[in-house]
Amino acid sequence: MSKKNRDTDRTARAAAAMAEQRRQEARRRNLMVGGVVVAILAVVAVGYFISRSLDTTGDVVAPAAGSEFGLTIGPDDAPNEVVIYEDFLCPFCGQFESASRDDLAQLASDGKVQVEYRPFNFLSQLGDYSARSAGAFSIVLDKAGAEVAKKFHDLLYENQPDESGPFPSNADLVKLAVQAGAKEADVKTPIEQDAGKTWVTNATQAAQDAGVQATPTILLNGTPFHDGTTVDDLASNLVKKLQ
Repeated sequence: MSKKNRDTDRTARAAAAMAEQRRQEARRRNLMVGGVVVAILAVVAVGYFISRSLDTTGDVVAPAAGSEFGLTIGPDDAPNEVVIYEDFLCPFCGQFESASRDDLAQLASDGKVQVEYRPFNFLSQLGDYSARSAGAFSIVLDKAGAEVAKKFHDLLYENQPDESGPFPSNADLVKLAVQAGAKEADVKTPIEQDAGKTWVTNATQAAQDAGVQATPTILLNGTPFHDGTTVDDLASNLVKKLQ
């Protein structure tokens, strides 16, 4: 082999070795990033259930359905009562809502349960969206009634933002309220001016006074319901209890 060919061969082998090294480094980076993402998700999930096991929601003493800070569906003479303390920004509340909403609505319609949703400002440390969305809910409930407020409640979860934002503006909340069936003339100014702020403050204080320290907090016939190792399990097991 001539010197020129040997040099060419060495150059080719070096280039191939470098390319292989780059592929391996890229693979290691991808595995590392994937591992970090999985670890974060695991920590979030485990942290939720650790917090559920360590909190004192077993000491919750909450008023029965029909409070001034809730939205009730289902008849007063239903054999079971469910109260759900929630925050419209809470991802676990969103997951529980998605897993339970249709079943709870059907059970309420069948007369098997009365459900009361009690939104409050639990995640205030993440910004003002929890307060603004709960305040908008209170305005829709007051101005448009329970049926429209329930649709608005559902739309807030269907359009739930990430905890890190960006968050819907008050104008966005007005649009959702109108989509739910509220009259724009009735809700636009109050929502844009945060007229529900006092209601939210009082609802949050009522939840704290009741001993609520996590969201969602679910009460079944006055007793905190913790039957489940995942949020989906919690929803599924609650529905089974009510059927």
